[in-house]
Amino acid sequence: MEVNNTEYKNCDLITANGRIDSSTAPQLGEAMEAITENGRYKIVFDLSGVEYMSSAGLRILISTQKTCQRNNRGEVILACIPQRVYDALDLAGFVPLFTIYDSVMDAVGNI
Repeated sequence: MEVNNTEYKNCDLITANGRIDSSTAPQLGEAMEAITENGRYKIVFDLSGVEYMSSAGLRILISTQKTCQRNNRGEVILACIPQRVYDALDLAGFVPLFTIYDSVMDAVGNI
């Protein structure tokens, strides 16, 4: 899995490509943690390149969301979610916990 971070004025854009499972989720967790440790709590996560996400990836998302929303500092916004990943989020009951956009431009523009 490949994870990239682009820093914008009001948010950070994380893009991931490949599978997010128990062996690659720590890499995603480190990227998210690096952003929040720098005092930036508005994150847009572009999932367009993600083929699969296991429960380990879902744990990273929910943990980062809790960190960002603490004291109303920000949130994690999901963009371009493939149907397979959306189904996993829905099955876990996580869809209502995130703001979801169909395009990265809309997500970055509305944060």
